[in-house]
Amino acid sequence: MRSSFDFTPFRRSAVGFDRLFDMLESSAAAGAGENYPPFDLIKEGEQDYRIEVAVAGFKQSEIEITSHQNVLVIRGAKADDAGANYIHRGIATRSFERRFALADHIHVTGADLHDGMLAITLKREIPEAMKPRRIEIGGRETASAEPRIEARAEAREPEHA
Repeated sequence: MRSSFDFTPFRRSAVGFDRLFDMLESSAAAGAGENYPPFDLIKEGEQDYRIEVAVAGFKQSEIEITSHQNVLVIRGAKADDAGANYIHRGIATRSFERRFALADHIHVTGADLHDGMLAITLKREIPEAMKPRRIEIGGRETASAEPRIEARAEAREPEHA
């Protein structure tokens, strides 16, 4: 199985997609071996999404969520249990970091930790300036165009005299 894909032919003919190709190349290289903690991606509506991460054993104070420049980062660091005398430790408590690339205009709207599941809600919020808008076609009527021509002609006559 191939671990990377060469995007060079696409880079030559696609203008402005550098960030997309960089993201694809870096995610293919970084995500090859890491699968802890497990997560689900859920589309809840046309513009709404949810990421659920299984963080059993982690307290709210041991999890950090940051969103910066279209990257969502979830970090978990377990506090030491120095007083516990484990005979067997089968519950994973290692530190982790999960990164998710977010598309433009995707914003984190909330996070909730319940029963060992961290749920992060996301929403696509397209700014009004970026939304499609209908352009009305204006037609010129000959009656309204004639006064403009006459006004121009009248304005020019005193200059020539």
